[in-house]
Amino acid sequence: MSAQNSGSRWHDPAVSRILDANLDRAREGLRIIEDWCRFGINNVQMAGECKQMRQELANWHTQEIRTARDTPGDLGTELTHPQEEHRSSIHQVLQANLCRVEEALRVLEEYGKLHHSDMGTAFKQMRYRVYTLETNLLAFRRHRLLNQSHLYLVTSTSEELFFNVEAALQGGLTLVQYREKNADDLAKLSHAQKLRQMCYHYGALFIMNDRVDLALAVDADGVHLGQQDLPIALARQLLGPHRLIGRSTTNPDEMQRAIAEGADYIGVGPVYETPTKVGKAAAGLEYVQYAAKNASIPWFAIGGIDPNNINEVLGAGAQRVAIVRAIMEAEQPTLVTQYFLSQLTREQTRRRIEARLPQSYV
Repeated sequence: MSAQNSGSRWHDPAVSRILDANLDRAREGLRIIEDWCRFGINNVQMAGECKQMRQELANWHTQEIRTARDTPGDLGTELTHPQEEHRSSIHQVLQANLCRVEEALRVLEEYGKLHHSDMGTAFKQMRYRVYTLETNLLAFRRHRLLNQSHLYLVTSTSEELFFNVEAALQGGLTLVQYREKNADDLAKLSHAQKLRQMCYHYGALFIMNDRVDLALAVDADGVHLGQQDLPIALARQLLGPHRLIGRSTTNPDEMQRAIAEGADYIGVGPVYETPTKVGKAAAGLEYVQYAAKNASIPWFAIGGIDPNNINEVLGAGAQRVAIVRAIMEAEQPTLVTQYFLSQLTREQTRRRIEARLPQSYV
């Protein structure tokens, strides 16, 4: 950037080394994010924004700054942290590198003021662009993972809460809702924080039942609302546009209203009578069949579904199911989770094959 020369100031070699290190750090982090946007999610807009910022950083990375580099004398090359050695999910890779870029830009903003009159402002503006990129990328991830998730665990009160949820996550579960009607708020907050971290570790979505305030407090991926809970519009206003909102529905009218109000997904049920919903009549397989033909957003059949009736529910048209007791009360939650996932995958495969066959063969 030739215009930068006109605003140059007196240079301290140490400041130039700081600028050099953080320009490299920001460019490297952006490249990692760009590659995921390009190859992982095929999003041209976000990949292009990363590339544009990398090019702007390169323009600031002048020869004068580069020549201040002293790698052999840099004590930081020997510094590391155990967390830097392990990544268990794409989400962790992206989050680590977004933080890396944001921190580097903050350093460039402050020290850049000593180097060039325009540098601080330029990197302040870029930092906010990265915040926007992070928000959009996180929202994209949430919706993508929701669309890919076919098994949804809704927790129930259990002394083995954390063991059962982690066992299910180890079995391949990617969507968890924390539902607890009996504990006080402090206990709910503590449980939600631990479950959210557990889901983060396994790359799964974490949804809070009913409570928008607790969803925000623990940075949940979204909230699930019953028919008597907050209106979706108000929940959206509080949560912002990028978190997920689900709504329980028991009949076609509730389904259509939830879709019109902007729900990201809905629960369809209870398919069978269940002690989780005491006194509520089953909506039955007829409602599942209606949802299969009419729902325009992701939906999960829920209510009394277990290994003995899962195929009946799938046969009625469900492609996604939410499970409570069959996993939370299982002796081997990992194996039960894997069984449900295998049945869901088998049904998806069958439907894909049928879709490719001539109608006369179906």
